[in-house]
Amino acid sequence: MSGVLNGVLLTETFVTLFVIMDPVGTVPIFLGLTSGRSPATARRAAWQAVAVSFLVITVFAFFGQQILAYLNISLPALQGAGGLLLLLVALELLTGNEKEQTAAAGTNVALVPLGTPLLAGPGAIVATMLFSRRVHAWPDFVAVALGIVLVHVALWLAMRYSLPILRLIRESGVLLVTRIAGLLLSAIAVQLIADSVRAFVAGQG
Repeated sequence: MSGVLNGVLLTETFVTLFVIMDPVGTVPIFLGLTSGRSPATARRAAWQAVAVSFLVITVFAFFGQQILAYLNISLPALQGAGGLLLLLVALELLTGNEKEQTAAAGTNVALVPLGTPLLAGPGAIVATMLFSRRVHAWPDFVAVALGIVLVHVALWLAMRYSLPILRLIRESGVLLVTRIAGLLLSAIAVQLIADSVRAFVAGQG
């Protein structure tokens, strides 16, 4: 099995993107944005948002490195910037200061703000680009691709069945999961910043 799949990379990709994109924490925002719409419209918004997010993430996974090369940005700089971005998101999750998402009636909330920047935000994009740098063979590619797909499946399931999930864990449960996600995300952010500093120091040496 190890010949066709890098289990460690798959786990890291899935867990990191799961924490950043936060399927459970997306539920109350999704319910707020789709309130007053028919169940069919809400279900359509769920898969459209996931499709938009998957498209944005895939584009940056394939072409993000070329963009960096064109702008002459190094990987340590990307890691440092990504760590700072993730740290800001983590602080918002920990303190409960997430920006409220609003949408006018009649607009397609699946594209903006659900698909991007709520799902495919700066943190998820940066993390995906960093994981794509670790793809050196077919097993690595399968691991990263599968991790991205599984996260988006989790996102779709969370939004598609948001009402039963909310009844199950209730608002206090969503709050608890959000705080835990913020703690994990802050640790990931600090690790990215530490790796960036280490790479800069090694480059100077």
